[in-house]
Amino acid sequence: MRHWILASSSPRRRDLLEKAGVSFEVMASPAEEIHDESMDFRMLCEENAERKAQAISEIYPQAWVIGADTLVSIDQRILGKPHDENEARAMLRMLSGRSNQVCTGVCLLGPGGKKLRFHEISDVDFLSIGEPEIENYMSKVNTLDKAGSYAAQEFGELIIREIRGDFSNIVGLPMRKLLMMMNELS
Repeated sequence: MRHWILASSSPRRRDLLEKAGVSFEVMASPAEEIHDESMDFRMLCEENAERKAQAISEIYPQAWVIGADTLVSIDQRILGKPHDENEARAMLRMLSGRSNQVCTGVCLLGPGGKKLRFHEISDVDFLSIGEPEIENYMSKVNTLDKAGSYAAQEFGELIIREIRGDFSNIVGLPMRKLLMMMNELS
């Protein structure tokens, strides 16, 4: 049986893996994420996922490490986690009434330098929301720890009209694809 480590302290990622019945440990990665607007956001997500996994893999070289990074893209602009509430409001205003893409990059690193990298993209259509709706949403959800300042799983019905693609990807781990890759390694 493989020893899995999630290189993230995200409660959402932990919850997704637990619900899938995966046995794993959690170790938050100390790796610094890069924020390079010139990179394709799919590759940026994968690169950050690998950085996170690599930092933990160096400590536990016999384990399989899961690194992940989620970003939002609109008009080829990359939205990570906001720095403060004003930036969160600005992101939600930008997303209002429009479609955005959510990408989660995943890297699985294992013994002997084995590596699998992939990403998943889901589309999210926002409702048209004004200042009262933004304030209401922000009063219910901690937008500061979420890419694009939103969480589909937390009061998403207040801001989201439609989701196309893997819902778990929007939450932080594309579970269908991840479990398929993990099973291929078994």
